[in-house]
Amino acid sequence: MFGTDSSADQRVTVGRVFILLAIVAAFIAAAIGAKAAYAALRPVDASVISLLKARLPKTKVSKVDCAVVDGLCEVTAGNNLFYVDRSGRYLVIGRVYDMETRQDLTATRLLEINPDTLIGGAAKANNAADSGEPPIAKAVGAGTQSTAPATPSRISLDGLPKDGAIVWGNQLGKTVTVFSDFRCGYCRALSNTLRSMNVRVVERPISVLGSRDLANQVYCAKNRETALHQAYAGELLRNAATCDTSGLDANERFARSHGLNGTPVIVRADGAMIEGYRPKEALASFIAGGRS
Repeated sequence: MFGTDSSADQRVTVGRVFILLAIVAAFIAAAIGAKAAYAALRPVDASVISLLKARLPKTKVSKVDCAVVDGLCEVTAGNNLFYVDRSGRYLVIGRVYDMETRQDLTATRLLEINPDTLIGGAAKANNAADSGEPPIAKAVGAGTQSTAPATPSRISLDGLPKDGAIVWGNQLGKTVTVFSDFRCGYCRALSNTLRSMNVRVVERPISVLGSRDLANQVYCAKNRETALHQAYAGELLRNAATCDTSGLDANERFARSHGLNGTPVIVRADGAMIEGYRPKEALASFIAGGRS
C-alpha cells in the first residue's frame, strides 16, 4: 500500500519536473529568437539602409551589417560589396583585411555572396556613371567567371631585372609570369592550379596585403620553391635567412608604375595579361595562346 502511494507520488513529481523543464526551454528558445530578431533589425543597420535609399536610390541594397568592422557598415547590393560609415555619408570601395587573423574579410564575404566569384586585380568600378550615382565596385576587385572569351591586355616585362623572381614548376614548359601576394587567397588558389599544369612559373611577389616580410623570407630561403608553397599553405618558415631583396623592390616599383594594384596578375610570354584567378581550363587556353 505505502509502496504504491510512494511510486505514484514519484511519478507526479517527475512529471512536474518535465513540465517545468519544458517551460524553461520554451522561455530560452523565445529569448534566443528575440535576440536573433533584434540582431537582424539593429537600429543602426535600419538607419543606414534608409540613408542609402535616399543617397543611392538606384542601388538595390540587399543587406547592411554594421557589426562586422568597427566603425564601418558592410553593404551588400546583389553580388556587389562595399562599405559606408555609420552616418551613411562616406562610401568606401576596397578590401578590409584583418591584420590579427590575417584574413581578407571582403574576399570571405564575397564567396559567401557568390561562390563563383573570382577575386583578383584592383577594385574596378562598374558602369554606374550613367545612373548619376557614385561608381560601386563590382564585387570589389572581382573578375567574375564568364563564359564569354575576353581579349587580354598587354604589358611589357622588359623593365624588370632578373632578380626578384622565384622560378618554379616545369622548367621545360611554357612560361607564365605571375605577380602575387602570399596573403592573397586567390594567389594561393592560382598557385595550386599552376602546380597541376605543365608550366614554368616566374613568380614575382608584390606586397598588396602587407606581406613584404613574408616575401623577404620566401625569397631568401635556401629552397625558394618549397618556401613559396609553405607560405601559401600558411606554414611557418623556419631558419629564415637574410639576402639582397632589391629585386622585390623592383617588382613593386614595376607594379606601381603599371597600375597593378591587386593580385594575382598573370602575364604570358608574349606580354598578354589577365588579372584575377582563372580556372584550369581557362588558364591552359590563355597560356597556350588562346583567349582567357
